[in-house]
Amino acid sequence: MFASKQPNIGTTIFTKMSALATEEGALNLSQGFPGFDCDPVLQDLLAHYSKGHNQYAPMAGIPELRNSIAEKTKLVYDVNLSPISEITVVSGATEALFAAIHCCVHPGDEVIMFDPSYDAYDPIVRLAGGVPIHLTLKTENGFRIDFEELARAITPKTRAIYVNTPHNPTGAIWEMEDLNSLAEILKGTAILLVSDEVYEHIVFDGKQHASVLLHPELRKRSFVCGSFGKTYHITGWKMGYCLAPEYLTAEFRKLHQWVTFSSATPLQWALTDMLKMPKYWQELSSFYQQKRDLFAKALKGSKFRLLPSQGSFFQCVDYSEISQEFDQDLAVRLTKEIKVASIPISVFYEQPPEQRILRFCFAKTDDVLIEAANRLSKL
Repeated sequence: MFASKQPNIGTTIFTKMSALATEEGALNLSQGFPGFDCDPVLQDLLAHYSKGHNQYAPMAGIPELRNSIAEKTKLVYDVNLSPISEITVVSGATEALFAAIHCCVHPGDEVIMFDPSYDAYDPIVRLAGGVPIHLTLKTENGFRIDFEELARAITPKTRAIYVNTPHNPTGAIWEMEDLNSLAEILKGTAILLVSDEVYEHIVFDGKQHASVLLHPELRKRSFVCGSFGKTYHITGWKMGYCLAPEYLTAEFRKLHQWVTFSSATPLQWALTDMLKMPKYWQELSSFYQQKRDLFAKALKGSKFRLLPSQGSFFQCVDYSEISQEFDQDLAVRLTKEIKVASIPISVFYEQPPEQRILRFCFAKTDDVLIEAANRLSKL
C-alpha cells in the first residue's frame, strides 16, 4: 500500500474556493490574484524578449535582472546587495519559501510561525523533517506578535522563524519597533529568519514597509522572499526572488538548482526592464488603498465589522452579527447562495480560536468590488 508523506494534507483552500467560485459562477474574492491584466508596457516587453531569449537562463537568474533587483533594493531600502552572491531569481515566492527552509532545517529542528499563517509554511517545514511551532497573533490589538511569548517559545532546537509582513491573511504590518524587539530576542543565537515580503509595495495610510533588510542584526540571518507577481499583477508568471547573505545564498542555491534550476528566460528579461521604471511600485500602495477604501465604503451599511487592513490586498471582516456558523461553512454557503467567494480564516490556524472572520481579496475591478459589497450588505 502506498504510504503518503503528507497524510494529513489535502487540497489548499485557495484551490477549493476558486474551483467552487467557478462552478457557481460567483464573484471570486477568495484567492489572492488580481482581477485585471498587467500593464501593456510589460506585455510589450515580454513580446519583444520572446524572440531570441528562449533557452535556459543561468541558474541564479540572468545577471541583468539580478542587477536590476540590486538597484531597486538600494533605491527602496538603501541597502547594498551583491547581484552575484546575494540575489537569486526563483519561480515564484513559494519556491523561495520552500528552498529557504529545506536548505537549513534538519530533522527535529523547530520552526516558529505565527497563526493565522500562510498555509504553505507548516507543510514545507514538515516535509523537511522539521517541527512547526505555532504561536497565535493577538487579535485584540490588530493581529500583533506577543514577543514575550515568542521569547519563551525559543528552545535549543529552534532553527528558524517565519516573518510575514504585510501579512497574509490579515493585512497587518510590522513596525520598526517589532524588528527591534525580534532582534533583541535573537541576539547571540544562530536562529535564521524566513521573511515573506511579497506584498512589500502594498502598504497603506502613509506607513512604510518594515523589511528585515532595514535591520542589520536581522538582515545577516534572513532569507527575504519577494514576488514580482504581486507587484506587477502577474501572479501567473510565477516569478520571484530570494535576497540573503552570501553564506545563506550558497546553501539556498544548492536546493534551488534541483527544484527549478532556472526560471523562464523571456520573463526575466521583461522584468529587468520593468524594474527600471520605479513608478510602477511607487504608485502601487495608493492604487490598492483606493480599492480597499472603495470596498470598505460599499460595506459601510452592512452588518460586517471590518478589521484593520494596513497592507496586502486583503480585507478581513467579522461576521458575528450575521451568523454563528463555522467560517468554512459560511464561506461555502455565501459562494453558493449570493455568489461571492471568500476565504475562511480558520484554515490558517493549527488550532482555530473562537472567532467569526472571513477574508476578501480586493484586487479586483471596481465594479466587481461594488457588486460583491452590495450582495454582502443584504445579509
